[in-house]
Amino acid sequence: MKKKGELVSFRPDIKVVDCTIRDGGLVNSFMFTDDFVRELYRTNLRAGIDYMEFGYKADRDMFDKSEFGKWKFCDDQDILDIVGDNDTGLKLSVMADVGRTNFKRDFAEKANSPIDLVRVASYIHTIPSALEIVEYCNKLGYETTINIMAVSKSNDSDLDDALELIGNSCVDTIYIVDSYGSLYPEQIRRLASKYLECAEKYNKKIGIHAHNNQQLAFANTIETLTMGVSYLDSTVSSMGRGAGNCPTELLLGFLKNPKYHITPILEFIEKHINMLREEGVVWGYDIPYLLTGRLNQHPRDAIQFTADKRTDYAEFYRYLYDKDSF
Repeated sequence: MKKKGELVSFRPDIKVVDCTIRDGGLVNSFMFTDDFVRELYRTNLRAGIDYMEFGYKADRDMFDKSEFGKWKFCDDQDILDIVGDNDTGLKLSVMADVGRTNFKRDFAEKANSPIDLVRVASYIHTIPSALEIVEYCNKLGYETTINIMAVSKSNDSDLDDALELIGNSCVDTIYIVDSYGSLYPEQIRRLASKYLECAEKYNKKIGIHAHNNQQLAFANTIETLTMGVSYLDSTVSSMGRGAGNCPTELLLGFLKNPKYHITPILEFIEKHINMLREEGVVWGYDIPYLLTGRLNQHPRDAIQFTADKRTDYAEFYRYLYDKDSF
C-alpha cells in the first residue's frame, strides 16, 4: 500500500488520543488525584490533543470499588467535575471491556453525558459481543471504536472474518492493538495494510494502540501513520501497563501539524509525572517486558517479576521459553 504523506507534511485526518489515565491507571489502580487528572486535561487542551480517555466503564458488580480509583468506573459526574461543560475541541473517551461492563445500565444518552467516544476492547472470539455494545452506544449517539486486542496472536483467517464482521457494522474506527508489544515494523505494516483495505471498503477509520515491550511503540505508530492509519494512541511519558505505550512527547515531536504543541506535555512530565515516579509508581521498558514481548506473551509474568524486584533475567527467560513450548 502506498505511503500517505511525507515527513515534512501533515495530514488533517490525524487524531491523537491520550490514554494516560486509562492505560496508566493499570499501574496504580486508577488512584489519580483530581488535581492530576484536571491538570492533564488542561495540558491536553494546550497541546492540541484530539481525544482524552478517562478510563474504563467497569461493572461495579464485578469490581470492588474500594480497591480502585474512580477512573476504573468513569461516572459521568466525576468527569464533569474535571471538565465542566468542556466547551472545547477536546473530545472525551472511555473504554468498555467486553464482559466487564454493564453497558445497558451505565451509559446514558450522549445528549446527557460528557463522553463523546466509547472504545470497545475485544478479543477476536468476542467480536459479536463487542458489536452488541457498539450498536447500543451508536444508538445513544456516541462515536465508537472496536479495539481488537492481542492481534499478534490471531491467525489471518480469523482476523479477516473479524474485519468483515466489524466492517459491516456501524462502528466508526477499528484499532490495531499490539497488546504484548511483540510486533516489528514489518509486521505492523502488513497488518495496517489489511485493516486499511477493510477501511476503504467499508468507509471506516483505523487506529493504532502500541505497547513498548521492545521499544517499538513509537516506531510502529509512525509506521502505520505513514500508511494511512489516522487515530494514534499515546500516553504521557509512556505511562501504561507494563512497558507502557507510545510516548506522547515523541509523537507530538514527530507530527508536523502546527496545532500540536510539545511544551505543555514536557511541563506536565516535569511537574506531575516525575512526582508519580518518586512516589514509587513503576512502568516503562525493562528487560522482563522485552522478554515477554519477544515471546509474544501477556506481560502478567513480567509485571509480577518486576513487582518482586527480581533480577534473574536469564532464569526468567528460561521459564518463559519453557512455558511457551507447552
